[in-house]
Amino acid sequence: MSDLSADISPAQATTTVIQLTIELLRSEATLFSEMESNHAEPSLYGVSDGKAIGTYLEHKFRAHLTSKKYSYQMGNAANGLDFPGLDVDIKVTSVKQPQSSCPFRSIRQKVYGLGYSLLVFVYDKADDAATKTAVLKMVSTVFVEKDQTADYAMTSGIRKIVADGKTDGDSVDVIKQELMAHMEARALTSEEHELRTLADAIMERLPEQGYLTISPAMQWRLQYKRVMEKAGTVNGVLSVYKTQPIGSEDL
Repeated sequence: MSDLSADISPAQATTTVIQLTIELLRSEATLFSEMESNHAEPSLYGVSDGKAIGTYLEHKFRAHLTSKKYSYQMGNAANGLDFPGLDVDIKVTSVKQPQSSCPFRSIRQKVYGLGYSLLVFVYDKADDAATKTAVLKMVSTVFVEKDQTADYAMTSGIRKIVADGKTDGDSVDVIKQELMAHMEARALTSEEHELRTLADAIMERLPEQGYLTISPAMQWRLQYKRVMEKAGTVNGVLSVYKTQPIGSEDL
């Protein structure tokens, strides 16, 4: 029996696979946003369901990465992230109301961040009746590093209380009391034990400034207007792609 493998070169036998990194993910998100902004899609014509649009875009982005021969850990219901190996989740939202939900894990997420980074695709959708197609123009694609995924008002208040307290020479106990009052006033929790535990943690490790607006519900409600505005101007909030909403060029 002849050895058929002898006729196959190593280059033919092995497909080059590239390990996906966060830097490559952001670069591919830039390319994908540009391509999608100029793509007319028949299956989205007349579709107004944000969840359906989000599913379409997420699946298409993953297909884009697969076509480039990237290797990465697939997300599933257990880990809850699109890219668990990179600690990154995808969010897709309309520019008309840039927000989405995410699972609630702990009240600490509002102070110290979600625990993972976000790749946010913000689109503006337009239907073309003549061609029966729709275009998803990527108004803003933003990468928010995990340390910046905490609540803006919560963290800015915490950081100011600690800074002012140290400047004024206040005791640690006084600063902790002010932190507890601030967190309770922002409706984080009314449980004194939880407030005290968080105040102790803050004095040990000051949280980074967050840029999401996080509202409590059955799940966290994340609002992205501020990260869209701050993208590229503050640490940890990177502008991946940006263009004007549909029709604004004529204004």
